[in-house]
Amino acid sequence: MESLKPIKRSRLRIFLGKRYYRLRRYLEWHLDGKTYALRRESQQLPYLAFTHRTPLLRQLKDVDMWMQYNKIHNLKIAASRLNGIIVRPGETFSYWRIIGKPTRRKGYLDGMVLSYGRVISGVGGGLCQMSNLIYWMTLHTPLTVTERHRHSYDVFPDAGRTQPFGSGATCAYNYLDLQIRNDTNSTYQLIVYLTDTHLVGEWRSELPQTRTYEVYERDHLITCEYWGAYVRHNTIYRRVYNLDHELIDDEYITENHAIMMYEPLLQEGRPEQLGHAKEESRQQDQPLRHPQQKRQQKPN
Repeated sequence: MESLKPIKRSRLRIFLGKRYYRLRRYLEWHLDGKTYALRRESQQLPYLAFTHRTPLLRQLKDVDMWMQYNKIHNLKIAASRLNGIIVRPGETFSYWRIIGKPTRRKGYLDGMVLSYGRVISGVGGGLCQMSNLIYWMTLHTPLTVTERHRHSYDVFPDAGRTQPFGSGATCAYNYLDLQIRNDTNSTYQLIVYLTDTHLVGEWRSELPQTRTYEVYERDHLITCEYWGAYVRHNTIYRRVYNLDHELIDDEYITENHAIMMYEPLLQEGRPEQLGHAKEESRQQDQPLRHPQQKRQQKPN
């Protein structure tokens, strides 16, 4: 089992490390030979592949609400850059290449940022909610996730959780990116927008879908590490069905390991291993519509 014992680094090393990895990413964007999706279209593609929404405001322990209100402001700016992005066959969607660096000059505010398991404020804070949403939606499409970074810390308890633990994607400009490649023969389009209460996303396509997907976790486990912390583990899979709802594949997606920043509920006599396999997927926030259903165009 993987150990996640934190490595203490000086502020100088962290600062220089970020500069190095950001420079490397800039070079990759121009030299890696990928064709990046950068074009946006206001006209929506006709077929809905998957849709999902997440609440904008949550009551989180020890987190001031002003951070969440600022997060909503930041999400609106990011959504204006992402909404309508077209991903043609062979193209790669890069979360940060499209959004760009979040700065005050662009209108971003201080919001909630998770740093080494602590909640702090930072410019552009809260954009992980967008990357989490896009990653979760992508798992329900035939698009290929080529880069995703898991959360190294499990900061908040599961109260109200409706998706498997570890089904999100953390982000940090620009070295922790979310990249998605279109290996299909159909063009896809990302739609994201905010309502008064939710962040809403859609993957749309020019051709009807021929598969549906069910994302679930296996091997959920909490271990007590020798260095004094609890670590949470699981693996993410997805079942693939044809349009007759016949199971045609059961695919491994990824694994997660995260240091818990809260005390788990201990079972008497078993402090070292507390989890158990959970084969059933948790109910999602919003059900998947029929993949071939056409939806009335929503004005941008």
